[in-house]
Amino acid sequence: MAKMKLKYNLNDTPPFLELLLLGLQWLAIAIPTIIILGKVVAGLHFDNPIDQINYLQKLFFVAAISIFIQVIWGHQLPLIMGPAAVLLVGIVSSQSSNVNSVYSSIIIGGIILTVLSITGLFGYLKRLFTPRVVATILIMIAFTLTPMIMNLIINSAVQGTSFINLCFALILVIGMFVANKFLIGIWKSTLIIWSIIVGSLLYVFIVPQYQLLEFNTNVGIISPLFESINFDFNFEPGVLISFLVCFLALAINDLGSIQSVGELIKPGSIPKRITRGIAFTGLSNVLSGFLGVIGPVNFSLSTGVIASTGIASRFTLIPTCFGLLIISFLPGVIALIGNIPSVVVGTILIYILCSQISAGLLVAFNSINKFYFEYGLIIGLPLMLSTIISFLPVETLTTFPPLVRPIIGNGFVVGILTVLIMEHIIFKEKKANQNS
Repeated sequence: MAKMKLKYNLNDTPPFLELLLLGLQWLAIAIPTIIILGKVVAGLHFDNPIDQINYLQKLFFVAAISIFIQVIWGHQLPLIMGPAAVLLVGIVSSQSSNVNSVYSSIIIGGIILTVLSITGLFGYLKRLFTPRVVATILIMIAFTLTPMIMNLIINSAVQGTSFINLCFALILVIGMFVANKFLIGIWKSTLIIWSIIVGSLLYVFIVPQYQLLEFNTNVGIISPLFESINFDFNFEPGVLISFLVCFLALAINDLGSIQSVGELIKPGSIPKRITRGIAFTGLSNVLSGFLGVIGPVNFSLSTGVIASTGIASRFTLIPTCFGLLIISFLPGVIALIGNIPSVVVGTILIYILCSQISAGLLVAFNSINKFYFEYGLIIGLPLMLSTIISFLPVETLTTFPPLVRPIIGNGFVVGILTVLIMEHIIFKEKKANQNS
């Protein structure tokens, strides 16, 4: 596959002002995921808004530290990190257990993940991730996030605005693609951050009843970040087994994310990047468990950002790290940021993930001389299954056995396992005969 044409390559450093703006764009992408998943988990643990905001503070702190060590010492790729949705499945299934047993299990899972990575095991898994598998993963990210995007757009805090929200999302996303075509330079590179600002202001103007301070609470401007740490190690075998299954899915996700970006920008030394990247992801989960928050994972949606901006410089994430770190000590800012209209967040995700689908198709078609019918099946079945699983009602998921729920109930994991079976078992002989 030909290397993607980029404005800034992996180790390039953009001019200072552009560096800050690009870092602000990554920050705008990281914040919604932290806020969305963080508010869900914090709501499961705490009723008090102050405790919920403190939980989000610690999530921002973990994200800042995790991204920094990955960019400087880990995989050294332009990959954003945030709370792992697959660990949310484990937390939800363990609500009847002691909270400390949940985060003790995350610590143990992180340690095991680090040890396995250092031994080189995940480096050997690279051969499983052929261009077709990588392409499927890139496209599948968009498909499996569709239910969340739909909820962000349709389910509004303001009653009776679903139709307005849908129309607003369609107009905003089309406007973003029009702007992407005509804008140049720094304006095009930072289109996402401007879209968030303009989109939020327009939505508040169109829907004036939207409460800007919905997550309102009497919080200070600055508060100690670690004042609520009272971790107590608690071991429950059932909870640990459930989370070990979750970490298997997390490892597959992390490996796929690193491999996907590697396939897109061709940085070289992918086995070493995989080993270091997954090892530091494990250590980041150890830190998360100790702080009592959900652990992080590398996000494959980073490829969509790279594809849409043409910028792969890892150093653009350094300002992002400092921004996340500063925000982690500002609970009032977190309370305010939590009020970006969900319809704007969902629309931005549509824009990013469309670019990611395009990148996935680019990987699929540029890696072969001829596209066979079987290749379509290899990509098609995982996409179908992952989408079906992702749209399963919560009531259905709760009927699954707890030990298999993190795998069978996760569309992304089901899709990855399916594409590996299709690629390496069912159609292995046919592909060999066709010399793809």
